Amino acid sequence: MLKGFFHVPKAVNEPVKGYAPNSPEKAAVQAAYAKMWNSKIDVPLYIGSEEIRTGNTKNMTAPHDHKHIVGTYHLAEKSHVESAIANALESRTAWANMAWEQRAAIFLKAAELIAGPYRARINAATMIAQSKNIHQAEIDASCEFIDFLRFNVEFMTQIYGDQPNSNSDMWNRLEYRPLEGFVYAITPFNFTAIAGNLPASAAMMGNVVIWKPSDSQVFSAQIIIEVFKEAGVPDGVINVVFGDALMITDTVLASRDFAGIHFTGSTHVFKDIWSKIGTNIHHYKTYPRIVGETGGKDFIIAHPSANAKQVATGIVRGAFEFQGQKCSAASRSYVPQSLWPAVKEQLITDTKSMKMGSPEDFGNFITAVIHEGSFDKLASFIDQAKKDTDAEIIVGGNYDKSVGYFIEPTIIVTTNPHYTTMETELFGPVMTIFVYEDAKWEETLELVDTTSEYALTGAVFSQDRYAIEQATTKLQNAAGNFYINDKPTGAVVGMQPFGGARASGTNDKAGSALNLLRWASPRTIKETFITPENYRYPFLGE
Repeated sequence: MLKGFFHVPKAVNEPVKGYAPNSPEKAAVQAAYAKMWNSKIDVPLYIGSEEIRTGNTKNMTAPHDHKHIVGTYHLAEKSHVESAIANALESRTAWANMAWEQRAAIFLKAAELIAGPYRARINAATMIAQSKNIHQAEIDASCEFIDFLRFNVEFMTQIYGDQPNSNSDMWNRLEYRPLEGFVYAITPFNFTAIAGNLPASAAMMGNVVIWKPSDSQVFSAQIIIEVFKEAGVPDGVINVVFGDALMITDTVLASRDFAGIHFTGSTHVFKDIWSKIGTNIHHYKTYPRIVGETGGKDFIIAHPSANAKQVATGIVRGAFEFQGQKCSAASRSYVPQSLWPAVKEQLITDTKSMKMGSPEDFGNFITAVIHEGSFDKLASFIDQAKKDTDAEIIVGGNYDKSVGYFIEPTIIVTTNPHYTTMETELFGPVMTIFVYEDAKWEETLELVDTTSEYALTGAVFSQDRYAIEQATTKLQNAAGNFYINDKPTGAVVGMQPFGGARASGTNDKAGSALNLLRWASPRTIKETFITPENYRYPFLGE
């Protein structure tokens, strides 16, 4: 596509609503929450133009009230997955050949639907399904999702406008084709925005998609499906299946037409998928694109020059927002001895002040972790810390799953920089702190860099510019998203493209043109205007 041939609206970040007392947005989301809480929805498979109810169902419950059933969803069999693949491939030609501006219009409309009539519903669904407080739901399910859709359209036009040079006797063009086959999108529970973006970004570039949402996010995924349908995504372009993850993945990867995977989830699962793709490589029509964002053991390191209150605030926000269930959440911190007394006092005060309970109560900062498996894992590590001589819990440490899966925000201080919770990804509201000697700043930087197999996010707090430069250089491979004097969470589309390396993923930077380029297969076209009629070059003479 030629640059400037069409001008799409300039993308701007969606403003975050405040949900202050007596505000209209608060009233709207409370009404939506109350209605959806008792809705008992029934979510089918979406294959082509059909809504398929298999009769084999699972209940959806809220993590903060796990006995309350909010609906059911239907599980696919292998034949349904094969049907989804067939429908996707049947839809591919028309979708791939649709003018790019028509595809763009669909997803721009989806963004406006979320910004307006769907905002309260998608936020309320995320509060119910994933136990996010209203602020976390707003910045995720509304703002980030809207930003993904709007900015991806802008990035797409930039990509299509990037054309090679030509001269007077030839015209060179670059055509950005969709992949030959279909894309498989596997999405996580923790971000509704990611659940929507992974299938949408591939589809926007002309690809057809098989989408498997997390079992723990189906309730809010249903709202995404409704938005896509109202926005005009044609039947068969994004096919949605639920059920046994291993069966669905094996069926998808067995298809000769599998062309790529867009994944966010655990490192172990991603590595297993990569291995299976390698085993099947001789079977595929093309080399599949493998794009994944996985785990993290994200860090905060404070220099002796840092502001103690800023360090403490960065730790509690970075570690405990959304119960530490962001892949970017801070879970290990390194604090110098000179700052530790002030930081410790502020950490204990702030953490004890956090209210915990249902997201329906807007006064609660902490709600429940996603399911019983996560709860039990976190509780076991907390119990172990209570026993270990090289660890001390200075605040928190309690938990209760009688009503919901509630884990108190917990801070462990260890004398062992390689203590298990300094190295193991927990995905919950547990922060472990190692207090280092001020003189060992450089040694501690080395420790931060070598402790974890992950390299997703990290932060340095310092008022010394030399120390900031030193940390930025030393930790260049330790985090794909690096923060200076800020918590290591909260990447904004169009501002901080997100992704990490090492065991944290392929670092293809969601929220940038880099990611969209992975869903295009460029074709160079050269047209010569005066075609030679003699093979001889001048060096051959007459």
